[in-house]
Amino acid sequence: MERDTDTNLLGMDPQEVQEWVESFNEVVREEGQESAITLLDRLRSHAQSLGIALPFTANTPYLNTIPQEKQAIFPGDQEIERRIKSLVRWNALAMVVRANRVDHSIGGHISTYASAATLFEVGFNHFFRGRTDEFEGDTVYLQGHASPGVYARAFLEGRLSMKQLENFRRELREGGGLSSYPHPWLMPEFWEFPTVSMGLSPLMAIYQARFNRYLEDRSLKPRTDAKVWAFLGDGETDEPETLGAITLASRENLDNIIFVINCNLQRLDGPVRGNGKIVQELEAAFRGAGWNCIKVLWGSDWDPLFERDTEGLLAKRLGEMVDGETQKISVESGAYVRQHVFGGDPRLLKMVEDLPDEALRTMRQGGHDPRKVYAAYKAAFDHRGSPTVILARTIKGYGLGESGEGRNITHQQKKLNEEELREFRSRFGIPISDEQLAETPFYLPPEDSREIQYIRARRQALGGYVPARKVRSKPLVADHDALFREFLTGSEGREVSTTMAFVGMLRQMLRDPEIGKVVVPIVPDEARTFGMESLFRQVGIYSSRGQLYEPVDVHTLLYYKEAKDGQILEEGITEAGSMASFIAAGSAYATHGINTIPFFIYYSMFGLQRISDFIWAAADMRCRGFMLGGTAGRTTLAGEGLQHQDGNSHVLALPIPTMRAYDPAFAYEIAVIIQDGIRRMYKDGENIFYYITVMNEPYAMPAMPAGVHDGILKGMYRFRASEKKNSKLRAQLFGSGAILREALKAQEILEEKYGVSADVWSVTSYKALYTDGIDTERWNLLHSGEKPRVPYVSECLADSDGVLVAASDYLKALPNLISRWTPRRLASLGTDGFGRSESRAALRDFFEVDARFIALSTLYELFREGKIGSEIVQKAVKELEINLDKPNPLFS
Repeated sequence: MERDTDTNLLGMDPQEVQEWVESFNEVVREEGQESAITLLDRLRSHAQSLGIALPFTANTPYLNTIPQEKQAIFPGDQEIERRIKSLVRWNALAMVVRANRVDHSIGGHISTYASAATLFEVGFNHFFRGRTDEFEGDTVYLQGHASPGVYARAFLEGRLSMKQLENFRRELREGGGLSSYPHPWLMPEFWEFPTVSMGLSPLMAIYQARFNRYLEDRSLKPRTDAKVWAFLGDGETDEPETLGAITLASRENLDNIIFVINCNLQRLDGPVRGNGKIVQELEAAFRGAGWNCIKVLWGSDWDPLFERDTEGLLAKRLGEMVDGETQKISVESGAYVRQHVFGGDPRLLKMVEDLPDEALRTMRQGGHDPRKVYAAYKAAFDHRGSPTVILARTIKGYGLGESGEGRNITHQQKKLNEEELREFRSRFGIPISDEQLAETPFYLPPEDSREIQYIRARRQALGGYVPARKVRSKPLVADHDALFREFLTGSEGREVSTTMAFVGMLRQMLRDPEIGKVVVPIVPDEARTFGMESLFRQVGIYSSRGQLYEPVDVHTLLYYKEAKDGQILEEGITEAGSMASFIAAGSAYATHGINTIPFFIYYSMFGLQRISDFIWAAADMRCRGFMLGGTAGRTTLAGEGLQHQDGNSHVLALPIPTMRAYDPAFAYEIAVIIQDGIRRMYKDGENIFYYITVMNEPYAMPAMPAGVHDGILKGMYRFRASEKKNSKLRAQLFGSGAILREALKAQEILEEKYGVSADVWSVTSYKALYTDGIDTERWNLLHSGEKPRVPYVSECLADSDGVLVAASDYLKALPNLISRWTPRRLASLGTDGFGRSESRAALRDFFEVDARFIALSTLYELFREGKIGSEIVQKAVKELEINLDKPNPLFS
């Protein structure tokens, strides 16, 4: 008998309805599911043609997606796997509890792994394949707050020592320690992906899965059935990045990605959706986006009840309960469950009349039942044509007893008292005596135990241990001098922007026999803005489906060309997604053993200011590659105004240790930086990446002066010395990027009008100078008995007389970074304040960084030193047409 509770309310004859249902059953039996789906689609279309507005729902009933009769058979030894899981649970708990006994401020998380243990263990024992010489392995993003469980399993596997577990979150201790969360920078042979900060790993996982397809479609790696698994929490889905790219996964038919969302209904402070149902909300979002959605809500204990639920009463009741109720039921007695779940309807009560209260209390959630989890994973693994999300119901703090299981405080729980430890030990059968409990010892079975033999056999069968990170790429061979030679000789009077110079270099690199195929251009819908449309025809835009249409500009030379083997990743309007592609490409040397070289170019204002968390993750992952901040600077992007004009990014680049940040003014500077970067990252294997700002202002590019190569890379060099050698008035002018040419104009003004001999320095990287300065100071501090080292800035200026004036298109704080190592006071000009829509000349006047203000600042510094009188400065104000009443750009 089919479930039917509403036909009487509709005034229909139940017998007639039942006949319709039986007819449909006959179609399913005789013709199969595909025919049944076609019939339903036909009826839906016919109803719409009759003007019948069908109610829309993206939800299925609050039941397991896979019914008991269609579950894949669990292939492992369930008893030994339960035993292993219990040992992992105990050691994870002991790790956090012991650390906090030594120092209560250490912190750590017990409850996340407690809820996810079965989700992880089924994967480790049956699905997560390691990387071998023959197979690339699966990519697994493990829920960051569950790291103690991953460490505890690695301990049983023999990969981590007891000393390391003792030093959890104490990485500087003798014998080594373990990082709080997955951090490849800190544990480069263990972790692959940082998964805390919340929300980043789901988006990174989607773009990783797409990048895997990109490599396959471009024949850079063989096509395999390798999966990308991403484990995340239901509370994490509130982060916009978590769901921000799910339509990309379905649009690209990424059946190589599987999300596993641990729906324990709790976040840090309380329920994820106390007044709603997070599982149903997420199901609607993912199904609406085209994902295959599998719900794992109820354990095997519930199956007999669902078999008895011939009228759908239980399914209806479970669907009505909000998560706040469901959470409370998980911590209450069996009598409470009987009353509040089943007590509202005598028919429901009858279903459970033969079950004692204790049985009702201990009925498992689906995410804690390995048979249910295995069936879901197997269905996801076998699914083809679309991505899969598994929504698994669990209890946060599962097994932690009354103080922690399912409670709002459980996320922060770090300690258990002796009674709670005793209960946990007994519940999971850990062979530790009452006398030992106070010490909360780790437990490692003997080498020849069934548990150790089983866990190692399973990992051997799956290709090795996970997580594990191994650099397998081969270094590049060539120096690539020929690629960049033409950019060292200048543009012979032809005006080009530094952006166009870079595009020219990129075009050359794409043709190179060694690196051409592994260059990965990445752009978020601004290729034409940056003059990259010529690359459309040269290498094509990647599309997993090729080009199924004729573009509107097909008759033009530079039409929009998509191709299945296209090389450009044209990401659309998403800097976050583009950065995720950069991360996938920049870590491919480890993930795939392929030295892909990403060049990610974007509006500079929308990089470090907008997606710094992703950039920090890239540093943690030891990514390599180039980020190009296009149309950079506060005064070069004429007309665009406040939101687009970037005066911040070089300051925001300072905190990222592995990022090399450069603000070049000329093509030859860019060529030197990129060539050296390729050598350092892909030949020498350094774990660094580059941020280079490029502008859209055209001007003639000079040839590279002799002897400046090293200075370009170190951060500064003298570009043009003064020809006025005998003047008593001396100055050193520092210019960067877009403002270097203003410093050159100021040099002429000072020499011609005021008799000041000024040298002009190109400062390509204030960050490089700052890093060198603090590194030198540290060395001197630790080696006071040896000859002090000299910071590079001080070395450059040792024989350079005169006042010091620095001007850049960024905040004044940037040049001020190096003032402690300059021999005299450094006057800084910069673009502090909000941008404006104006011409370049007007903007440079507004922000007081043009040649006139550089000259005026130089004269003022000479006045401060007593070299000239104030009347000269006042005269210059008039001659240079400086408006004394103009508003301060910082506040206007």
